[in-house]
Amino acid sequence: MAKTYEEALQEARDALKDINERGEDAIGPDWEDVRKELFTPEEIAASDIRVALISELIKARQEKGISPKKLEKLTGIKKSKVNKFEKGYAELKLDTVSKLLAPLGKKLAIVPM
Repeated sequence: MAKTYEEALQEARDALKDINERGEDAIGPDWEDVRKELFTPEEIAASDIRVALISELIKARQEKGISPKKLEKLTGIKKSKVNKFEKGYAELKLDTVSKLLAPLGKKLAIVPM
């Protein structure tokens, strides 16, 4: 049987009260614990590298005052593709990364961890 509005509202109030009473314990495990359960160490490392690379690309572009549209003119990589890279919606290939880095005055380096 479907709940009435009042029943659903009371259930939500009870849940909120419970969360307030339990404090931080009500939220559950932190992201690091969840991520270790869901992903292999290799997947986590690959994700971390990807996030770091995207972050550095955005930072370098912003420091140079280059818009995604201007980066398109400088690299030939469509603005929509640049935006997708920056949001993590598209895979970054090595040649694409090199094209994006050059006008930003950056290069990709492999260094010891």
